[in-house]
Amino acid sequence: MAVPLVLMLLVAMFTGSDAMYCVCKSDANPVAMQKAIDYACGKGADCTQITSSGPCFQPSSVVAHCSYACNSYYQKNAGMGATCDFMGVATLTGADPSAGSCKYPASAR
Repeated sequence: MAVPLVLMLLVAMFTGSDAMYCVCKSDANPVAMQKAIDYACGKGADCTQITSSGPCFQPSSVVAHCSYACNSYYQKNAGMGATCDFMGVATLTGADPSAGSCKYPASAR
């Protein structure tokens, strides 16, 4: 009985996506999330995707826009030492936040 359980745990650990995404915490302060958006967009994140005509505008919420902006910034700058924190507003996850036509870029773990 123990051997199959161990095998299942090993398979679970080593399968799935290797992608990492930087997303904003849903319980973060909205003002702090807006500051994270402003910072990320001002420092080269692809924020055209969260404009009113962009594929990631909907849902039109500060947490959704924060997640896209922070992830875009993080993906572009992680190789230069950027972290996914944004003053405690964001965190890394392996769960793909993409939905519909809104596709989040990802990095390998």
